[in-house]
Amino acid sequence: MIFHDVQGERVPALGFGTYLLKGDDCVTGVHHALKLGYRHIDTAQSYENEAEVGEGLRLGGVPRAEVFLVTKLRPSNFARAADATRASLAALGTDYVDLMLLHWPKDEASVTAALEALAKLQADGAVRRIGVSNFPAKLVASASRVTRLFCNQVEYHPFLAQTRLLEQAEELDLLVTAYRPLAKGMLGDEPVLRDLGTKYGKTPEQVTLRWLVQQPRVATIPKSADPRRRAQNLDIFDFELTPVEMAAVAGLARGQRLVNPENAPEWDA
Repeated sequence: MIFHDVQGERVPALGFGTYLLKGDDCVTGVHHALKLGYRHIDTAQSYENEAEVGEGLRLGGVPRAEVFLVTKLRPSNFARAADATRASLAALGTDYVDLMLLHWPKDEASVTAALEALAKLQADGAVRRIGVSNFPAKLVASASRVTRLFCNQVEYHPFLAQTRLLEQAEELDLLVTAYRPLAKGMLGDEPVLRDLGTKYGKTPEQVTLRWLVQQPRVATIPKSADPRRRAQNLDIFDFELTPVEMAAVAGLARGQRLVNPENAPEWDA
């Protein structure tokens, strides 16, 4: 496993995402991920699976202190951030989360109120780190004036360069967590990724995950309901891409954004 040191926190660069996992699939998925060696688990209030994630954590038997646990505050809960966060903790069966993110931007007053509430919970130990998700650079800068941020979780894969956000992460000492890292299965036919996979005995998807975690301060959270794929996603730490190969994968960028709802902010690119 690669770990990124950010603000004194040691974060596993590869995590297990739980978006769209429900019921027993979620419980067994988290349990299995922990057995495989995942130590970074990501969920959200809007996924409506925090209780199942919590059950998977309990069954996994890994000491709580060894798991970097992330959830997200849904925008409709910004006005009641403290109560909503406590509800998440109860569902997850834990006294604290390692990272609580604002899931999407909202108006400035709502974001400020939510961040201030999370800062109080941080002081009480219920939230160890505070971050945002889907925030463009301008809104990250604004939120950073309210409280110290730790992370920005955004869509990031070879087809979508996040140059400005990566630069900002370096400036502010932030973690960048990449969701949709495999671009909804669209990467398998890319010759660059196939050729690198042949060289290293890996799939194009494994090459992509390696490309992400090999970047400074970038983590990623692929989701899979398939036990075999979960193991495959974790099997990326026995090879290393050269600088030339890293650049070749980055060269696939074409501004292709896959997550762009009607209420999305004005993106950086």
